[in-house]
Amino acid sequence: MSDPRQHIMPVYRPPEEVFEKGEGPYLFTESGTRYLDFIAGIAVNALGHSHPAMVDALKGQAEKLWHTSNMFRVRGAEELADKICRDTFADRVFFTNSGTEAVECAIKSARKYHWANGNEERIDIITFTGAFHGRSLGAINAGGNPNYLQGFGPKLPGFVHLEWGDHDALKAAAAQPTTAAVFVEPVQGEGGVRAMPDACLKGLRELCDEHGILLIYDEVQCGMGRTGKLFAHEWVDGAAPDILCSAKGIGGGFPFGACLTTETVGEHMQPGSHGSTYGGNPLAMAVGNVVWDIISDEDFLAEVRRVSATLTQGLKSLADSHPDKVEAVTGKGLLTGLKMKANPKSLQGVCRDKNLLVGVAGNNVLRLAPPLVITDEHVREATNIMDAALSEWVPE
Repeated sequence: MSDPRQHIMPVYRPPEEVFEKGEGPYLFTESGTRYLDFIAGIAVNALGHSHPAMVDALKGQAEKLWHTSNMFRVRGAEELADKICRDTFADRVFFTNSGTEAVECAIKSARKYHWANGNEERIDIITFTGAFHGRSLGAINAGGNPNYLQGFGPKLPGFVHLEWGDHDALKAAAAQPTTAAVFVEPVQGEGGVRAMPDACLKGLRELCDEHGILLIYDEVQCGMGRTGKLFAHEWVDGAAPDILCSAKGIGGGFPFGACLTTETVGEHMQPGSHGSTYGGNPLAMAVGNVVWDIISDEDFLAEVRRVSATLTQGLKSLADSHPDKVEAVTGKGLLTGLKMKANPKSLQGVCRDKNLLVGVAGNNVLRLAPPLVITDEHVREATNIMDAALSEWVPE
């Protein structure tokens, strides 16, 4: 019998496990083996698996209407956009199918803003080492990771890549007459689960204002309650962006994203400027409204902050217990992890063998992005497994 995987383009290397169903923070294989999921589809399943309110919303909408395209109004999209603008800095929302598409909309919106204001030369987007903004041609050029650019032709113009933390280079680049925006993840995911210091976020806002350029946040991974605030930049007063990219947790497992802008930026995206056949479809909007209602509740966010502190304490205990292998605890809230002294890829496998699912990220980080609904009991279960895995693990 042939391998059923042979016709899938081989851009992934998944392990042998095949999951059949999920409940809360757990996944179950076809044979019924249970795994504690502390990566949540890479920060996607914010409310865990098979959340009943999400299931009911999807079933209810599926029985009525799936798709009309944006040729017609979608009531659920209007309702969700209203909630987003009520609860955030934003005045305008464009719904997408993914984070990459939200990034594309953000880049186009920034350039269109300057064009509309008579500054056609302002096209350069400043980004930073360790950034990950998606997999489209535009997004990989924004990120600048040479591994992701290899084989896809010449680099696209319009992106300036700076070293993370190089303030002098940032000030010089921001002052250039061709600069349109600064584009940054408040907490990097793929780049090593590292949070930008609060003072730097506020400094970015001030720098952009000084030079008349836009501030764009990529909160695809660190947003939607993952740090204990609705969006990560909200930890810092006076650091609101002009544009924000959201996805992953905003759909709780149903694929959709959003590009949020101020009125000053969004007003220039007129008919013909951008579009999406599936973006803002009735199914996604039915789920999205439920997810937003749950995660935007302050009591829910307060519990995320509380359990985040429990997880951080547990990770610090692991670092203290395994100083020969663990360098530091990194990240913020429930986008966190252990920075290891060696590549943790095989450690990820040891954890999986012990029924704990975790991720890896740049700079040798064992990455954790569990559902936001985890409890102290789930934290204890995960840290106990990681403790045993670290004791067993032999770095390569």
